[in-house]
Amino acid sequence: MSAQRMKLSHFRFDLPEEQIARYPLDNREDARMMVIDRKTGTFEHKMFKDIINVFDEGDVFVANNTKVFPARLYGNKEKTGAVIEVFLLRELNEESMLWDVLVDPARKIRIGNKLYFGENDELVAEVIDNTTSRGRTLRFLFEGSKADFIKKISELGEIPLPRYLDRGTEDIDSERFQTIYGSVEGAVGAPAAGLHFSKQILKRLEIKGIDMSFLTLHIGLGTFREVVVEDITKHKVDSEQLIIPQSCVERVNRAKSEERRICAIGTTAMRAMETSVSTTNTLKPFTGWTNKFIFPKYDFRVADSLLTNFHTPQSTLLMLQSAFAGHELIMEAYNEAIKEGYRFYVYGDALLIK
Repeated sequence: MSAQRMKLSHFRFDLPEEQIARYPLDNREDARMMVIDRKTGTFEHKMFKDIINVFDEGDVFVANNTKVFPARLYGNKEKTGAVIEVFLLRELNEESMLWDVLVDPARKIRIGNKLYFGENDELVAEVIDNTTSRGRTLRFLFEGSKADFIKKISELGEIPLPRYLDRGTEDIDSERFQTIYGSVEGAVGAPAAGLHFSKQILKRLEIKGIDMSFLTLHIGLGTFREVVVEDITKHKVDSEQLIIPQSCVERVNRAKSEERRICAIGTTAMRAMETSVSTTNTLKPFTGWTNKFIFPKYDFRVADSLLTNFHTPQSTLLMLQSAFAGHELIMEAYNEAIKEGYRFYVYGDALLIK
């Protein structure tokens, strides 16, 4: 099926409510894992911890080490005291404390309004621009250092769980909505595939000689933005900050030259690598922004396997999976996953496409 023929309706499926994983499992590595073999078109049903046996010494896993920050704040509007949700999207200017945000309810927030956060109004922000129907630019009025400001945000904010979980943030989410190797703060969404890795799994990978390499893609809300155009080629993806360090480049390119397997840990790692590929299909260092949108048909040039989760209908994440595995095969796999009772979305089970 060509890119010209791929429509949004091709990515619809009905998911039973009870298969949405609203909470994480007690142990990260206890997730189930469906394995798709692209060559044979067959499925296997395994546990995530079995991933150790699928790969060999010298193979490379490329993971996204972004860390989710507490991007959801609740403030009070000056004079009226109305409660306003503020979702921090990205910092626009470090020196002047300018941030791109979403506000809810937006109809109450106009340029010039001030918002107060914390029981003692510990943080104040002024609305200085309208960007979209819900989008605003805020200037935080804060006199301390950048480190002090981030600390204050961490104290006042909460982990921004996806709306589809249909619940408030709980204590367990502060740990489990992060990968254990997340180290570079800046994402508003968790790289779901990485949530399955435990310290024990990482140690077993190390012992077997499977290399774990890291890049950083700060996941924004655009990754989860609903696709509303039937012609998916017209969908626009928001830009996200991307850093591919030299150390990652060297490991990936060495593995390619030695004909070892390269597994992208999540769709964000896959998009990141496909953003910065040379004409000889080798990875290049990168520092900047990417709005890479991958959908069928697409010629992948770096990774030859993908660890991912089961994602939402009509999402860009499902479209990338479809491009990698083949549309018919991935939709067949999703039907199989529903029939077999797999858990879906960020806290759900794993899907390995090899």
